[in-house]
Amino acid sequence: MLNKINEKKERAILVGAAAGKTSMRVAKEHLAELERLADTAEAETVERVIQRMPKYNSSTLIGPGKLEEIRQLCDIHKASVVIFDDDLTGSQTKNIELVLKEVKVIDRSQLILDIFALHARTSESRIMVEIAQMEYTMPRLTNMWTHLCRQVGGIGTRGPGETQLETDKRLVRNRINDLRKKLKKIEKSRVAQASRRNSKFHIGVVGYTNAGKSTLTNNLTNAGVLVEDKLFATLDSTTRKLFLSNTTEVILSDTVGFIRKLPHHLVASFKSTLAVVRQADVVLHVVDGSALSYSDHMEVTTKVLKDLIDESVPHIIVFNKVDQITTEVEAKLSKEFDQALFVSALEDTGILSLKERLLMEAELWSDRQGRKTSSSQEIEVIW
Repeated sequence: MLNKINEKKERAILVGAAAGKTSMRVAKEHLAELERLADTAEAETVERVIQRMPKYNSSTLIGPGKLEEIRQLCDIHKASVVIFDDDLTGSQTKNIELVLKEVKVIDRSQLILDIFALHARTSESRIMVEIAQMEYTMPRLTNMWTHLCRQVGGIGTRGPGETQLETDKRLVRNRINDLRKKLKKIEKSRVAQASRRNSKFHIGVVGYTNAGKSTLTNNLTNAGVLVEDKLFATLDSTTRKLFLSNTTEVILSDTVGFIRKLPHHLVASFKSTLAVVRQADVVLHVVDGSALSYSDHMEVTTKVLKDLIDESVPHIIVFNKVDQITTEVEAKLSKEFDQALFVSALEDTGILSLKERLLMEAELWSDRQGRKTSSSQEIEVIW
C-alpha cells in the first residue's frame, strides 16, 4: 500500500474539440469532466487543449498544427499520456502516436474502462469490464499488428503477421464468449431473486455519476459506503436495510451512475446490473442540484434508462446538494420541476420529506395492487 501511495502519478494532457455545432462552452465543460475522470484514474492533468474546427480530422481527429502544439507541450510538461475527450479509431491513435512518439495516447472510452477496471470489486463487475475492454479492443487489433501485416500487401507482408492477427481476434472472441456464459449464469441468479421479490414494492434509484447517491445511502442507513468526490468512486452494488417508519422496512441497493459519452460496450456489459431497475415500481432520479449542466446530466440518465424502464413507471426527481446552491437557483428548479424534492444528504436537509414521499408511493402502490399496507411489508429500493 505504501508503494502505491508513493508511486508517481502519470502527467496528462487533455484534448477536446469544439467541432461542428458544438460550442466552446460545451467543449470546456466536457473537458472539465474529463479532468475529473483523469483524477479518478490517478493521473495529474498538466494542460488542457481545445481546438475549434468545422469538422473532425479523419486522420488525427484534430488538425496537424494543433497536434504539433501538443507534442511541444508534452516536452515542456514531461507528460506521459495524452487523453482525447472523443473516441479515436485505431488508425487515428496510430497516426497521433507517430507524431507524439513516446507519449501514450488514449481516448475517453479507454479512460472510463480503466476507471471501471480500477474500481471493480465483485466477480460480476470484473467480468463486465473485461468484456467491454475486449469489445473495445477487437476492431483496433489490425492497427496493433501493422508492424507485421502492412495493408499495402506484397513481399514481406504476408503470412505470420496476418496469421497472428487472426489468431488474436479468435482468442479475443473466444474469451468474450466464455465471459458472457459466466455472466448469463449470474443473470439467471438475478432473475430468480427478482421472481421471489415480485410481491414487494421496488424503488429504482438512478442518477448521473457523483450525484451524491452514496452519501444519501449513508445518511439513510449508516451503511458506511465509500464516499469520494470522484467520478465512479463506487461500482459494485451494496444492499442495506432501512425503516421508513416504525413498521415499514426498506432495502437499499446501489448501482453505478451514468455519464455522458459512456462507452456503449460498457452499457451493454452492465445490462445485467441495470436490469434490476426493470423491476422498479417507482424510479427515484437523483440529480446534483449544484451542477451547472444538471439538465444534460438528467438527459444522459434518461437516455440510458430509456430501454430499461417502462414509461408508465412513476418518476420522482430528487435534487441533491441543495446546501451548495442559492435560494434563487432552488426557486428556479422548483418552478421548472414542480414535483421535485430538494435534499442535502450531507447536511441532512429534506431527508424526512423524502422518506414521507417514499412511504406515500408505497401506500399508493399497495392500493393499486388491491391490498392494504401491512406492518410487515418490505419495500426494496434499488440504487
